[in-house]
Amino acid sequence: MTGKNNPLNDPNSNPFEIAREAADQIAKLSGIPHHDIGLTLGSGWAKAAELMGEKVSEIDAEQVIGFSKPAVVGHGGKLTSVRLPNGKHALVIGARTHFYEDHGVRRVVHSVRTAAATGAKIMVLTNGAGGIKDHWKPGTPVLINDHINLTASSPLEGATFIDLTDLYSKRLRDIAHEVDPSLDEGVYVQFRGPHYETPAEVQMAKAVGGHIVGMSTSLEAIAARQAGMEVLGFSLITNLAAGISPSPLSHEEVLQAGKDAEPVISRLLARIAAKL
Repeated sequence: MTGKNNPLNDPNSNPFEIAREAADQIAKLSGIPHHDIGLTLGSGWAKAAELMGEKVSEIDAEQVIGFSKPAVVGHGGKLTSVRLPNGKHALVIGARTHFYEDHGVRRVVHSVRTAAATGAKIMVLTNGAGGIKDHWKPGTPVLINDHINLTASSPLEGATFIDLTDLYSKRLRDIAHEVDPSLDEGVYVQFRGPHYETPAEVQMAKAVGGHIVGMSTSLEAIAARQAGMEVLGFSLITNLAAGISPSPLSHEEVLQAGKDAEPVISRLLARIAAKL
């Protein structure tokens, strides 16, 4: 489903009803009536789906209402149902819509709302991002403990007020630390993109308390909280941010760092998912 045919483009549509319809379609196509966990796998994290458990179903995302084919190289286009070793079912989302694609916030957060509509109470959001701390080498996984949303937008519509005090669940971060006590944490700063941040913008992010810079996740996390989900956020540091890195930034560098780190971080995420 693409372009003008997407019902989420209609400002008079109800995005929650569309998410429920998408969840019903996933249940029919996958044969799984209920999912317990949603996972959005960003750059470098895709192999985790293969390690988490038994793949029960794999659906082309564009078969489901509200979803479209990913526009970014390095992102899959599948909705995968995985049976975890503990018997729970995870909906693995490989079809992320980024804010910079200009499809509107509703489409950015549709995957999260759909996961919630399938029954998921936990949302795991992962991304590839730039690191501000110079000791974070490419390939370092970092837990997100808070965010700064610089998109000047929100998935909340109208007079909808949601508390974001503990948006990135401490309980879930504690579980991640049990699996790997060496995990560091940081504040994620979402810029609009698609251009990389300037060195001055990175220094601004650092000055206001940011440690990680990227182009996703924050809007999805807000929508997950609105849906009553617990959120676990992970960034794979694919490069040092502009002005901190000694070399120019490139998407190829991001993809290569993700590919190099994929076996390690995928195993880590699979171990954590088994405990959620």
